[in-house]
Amino acid sequence: MSASGKSNAVNACPGPIKRREFLRIGLSGFASLSLPGLLQLRAKAATSNPKARTAVILVWLRGGASHLETYDPKPDAPSEYRGVFSPISTCVPGLQLCELLPRHAKIADKFTLLRSMTHTGGGHPAGSLQMLTGDPDAQDKEKPIFPDWMTVANFLRADRTRPLPNYVGVNPVIRYDNFTIAGSAYVNPAYGPFTVNGDPNDPHFEVPNIGFRDQAQAERTNDRVRLKQSLDRLDRVVDVWGTMRAIDEFESQALNLLTSPAAREAFDLSREPDHIRDRYGRHQWGQQCLMARRLVEAGVEIITTTFDGPLCGRVQNWDDHAVNHHVFDALQFRLPYFDQAVSALIEDVYARSLDKRVLVIVTGEFGRTPRIEKVASSGGGVASGAAGTVQPGRDHWPRAFSQLWAGGGIQTGGVIGATDKRGEDVVARLATPGDFLATIYRHLGIDASQITIPDFSGRPNSILPRGAPIPELSRQS
Repeated sequence: MSASGKSNAVNACPGPIKRREFLRIGLSGFASLSLPGLLQLRAKAATSNPKARTAVILVWLRGGASHLETYDPKPDAPSEYRGVFSPISTCVPGLQLCELLPRHAKIADKFTLLRSMTHTGGGHPAGSLQMLTGDPDAQDKEKPIFPDWMTVANFLRADRTRPLPNYVGVNPVIRYDNFTIAGSAYVNPAYGPFTVNGDPNDPHFEVPNIGFRDQAQAERTNDRVRLKQSLDRLDRVVDVWGTMRAIDEFESQALNLLTSPAAREAFDLSREPDHIRDRYGRHQWGQQCLMARRLVEAGVEIITTTFDGPLCGRVQNWDDHAVNHHVFDALQFRLPYFDQAVSALIEDVYARSLDKRVLVIVTGEFGRTPRIEKVASSGGGVASGAAGTVQPGRDHWPRAFSQLWAGGGIQTGGVIGATDKRGEDVVARLATPGDFLATIYRHLGIDASQITIPDFSGRPNSILPRGAPIPELSRQS
C-alpha cells in the first residue's frame, strides 16, 4: 500500500512465476481443449488392420420406441393390443411398416429389419446397459460396470495419424435422467466420445474447439505451443510427473483438431447444399443425421446420435407411458421427423457409395407393451392431455422389439426373426444384446471372442463374454 493509501498492485512484482503457472497463463486458451490425454491414450491401442476402416452410425431412440407402431405392426391383434394406425406396403413385397413411415417404405430394399431382439432389462438404465455394454444384469445401475461398445471399439481402433477424433457423439448416448447408461468403466475415459451438443439446425449452432475461423488466432496458438515446447526442453528430465511432455506428438494432434480447416469443415453443415439439408429435414434429428454422414465421409468411424428432446413430445423421449404421453398422439407427432431423418441418412449412405463401409443401426433400449394401458396423464403439453386426462400409453417391453440395420455390406430388403400375433414374444430367430454387440464388433473387424481388456485390478476381461454375430447380418461377398 502506498503512502497515499492507494494500492500499487498493478506495479507490484510478485516474484518469480513458477513454470507451471507461466504455462497455465500462456496456454489458457488451449488448455481447455482436453483432447491431448485422449489422443495420447488412444495411440497405445491403434488398430493392427488399418485398411479395414469400417464405420458404424448408431441412431439411439432414448426411452424405447414402440415396435408395433414402427417396424412390427400387428393389424390383426385384439383391440386391447392393436394401435390406431394401419400398416402400409413397401417396395419389398410382403414387407409392411406402420403408415407413419412412408419414406421408410419407399427405401425398404436398402435396410433389413430385425424383429426378434430380446433381453431382461426392464428399466431404462438396465435395458440400455444390456444393449450398449453387454451387462446381463436385469437391475438398474447408476453407472456402467462394463465399458460400452463404442469406447471399446475406439480403444482398439484408435488412429493417431488423423486430426479428427475416431468416436463422436452427436447428441451423444450418455445418460438417462440421473443414470449413466454408457461409459468407459475400466477403460480409460479418454477413449470416450468427442461430444457435440445442441441443435445443429439452430442457425447459431457451432461446435467449440474445432478449427479457428481466424488464421491469426491459429498462429497465436501455434506460437504459444512453440514457446512451451522450448521451455519443455529446458528441464524435461526433472519433471517426473510428465507435465513437460504435455504437448508432444499427441497434443499436436489436438492442435490439429483445433486449427485444422478440414476438421472444421467436417462439422460445418452450412457447406451442404440447401436441397440436401431440406431432404434430411430442417430439424434437430435431420441435421444430426446429416452431420453423422459428413463425419463418416471425413473418416470418423464410431458415431452415435440420440433422438430425443422437443421433437419427442412433452417428456422429450420415447417413453410413452400414459402418464407421459398419449402414445398415439406422440407417435403421430414425432414419426414424420424420424421417418425423414433416418430415410435420408440411409439413402445418402447408398448414394455416396458408403454402404459397404458404413453400418447404420436404429434401435432403443427396448420396445413397448403390446397391451395398451389407459391411465391419467401427469401433465399437459405436446402429445399429452391435461393432468388427469385418461389417455392410452404403452409401458416398457424388453421381451421383444425391433431394430433397423442398413449398409455395412449386408443383404438388405428383408426381415430377420418374428414375434407372435400380439408382438409380445419372439417366435423365430431370437437375438440377444450379446448377438447385437458381436455383430457390430465383427463389422468393425474386432473378434470379440478373443479380445480382453484389463480391469482396474489388472485382470483381463473379455469385451463380450456371451453372444455371437447374427449370420443374416453378415457382410455379403
